[in-house]
Amino acid sequence: MYLIVGLGNPEKKYETTFHNMGFLAVGEAADKLGVKFKKKECEASVAEAFLGGEKVILARPVTYMNASGRAVKQLMAKYKVPPERLLVIYDDFDLPKGKLRIRAFGSAGTHNGMRSIIGEIGTQQFPRIRIGIKDPAVDIPIINYVLADIRKEDYPLFGAACSAAADAAIAFARGEDIEHVMSAYNQN
Repeated sequence: MYLIVGLGNPEKKYETTFHNMGFLAVGEAADKLGVKFKKKECEASVAEAFLGGEKVILARPVTYMNASGRAVKQLMAKYKVPPERLLVIYDDFDLPKGKLRIRAFGSAGTHNGMRSIIGEIGTQQFPRIRIGIKDPAVDIPIINYVLADIRKEDYPLFGAACSAAADAAIAFARGEDIEHVMSAYNQN
């Protein structure tokens, strides 16, 4: 059993914001696996897939970003998913836009959604995929930036990043070692 969680905010007005990179990437993974987000459970919208005989839960918390940990904790408990089989995908203001960074574990950094998850589940020892959103040409407060819409000219860049993040998440859910996924998908 694997749990892949994409972080974001549930309202339509946030659909194309930088803070919804996780939602977009996990949606891309669902498309690639041929599944839909049909169920609502544990404060999340959920899709189920099977890879190599293993059940994979794809989730988008509906708690809003800063309370994402509640949904993740509930899903982990319901499906008995250990932290090493949890993968969280989210935006990262500290990485250049469109870049991917996959890690086996780590701190929350400046990300409130990750802070919530770590606080709720009591560990930072779980894999994550960070999608860079930082644009050095934009100089506005981070809270305004992450909730701003992605510029249309950047759609191809972020579309490619979300597609690569989805591929990495699927590789992980197929049982590939996180170190191998890191070496295959991390971008320098």
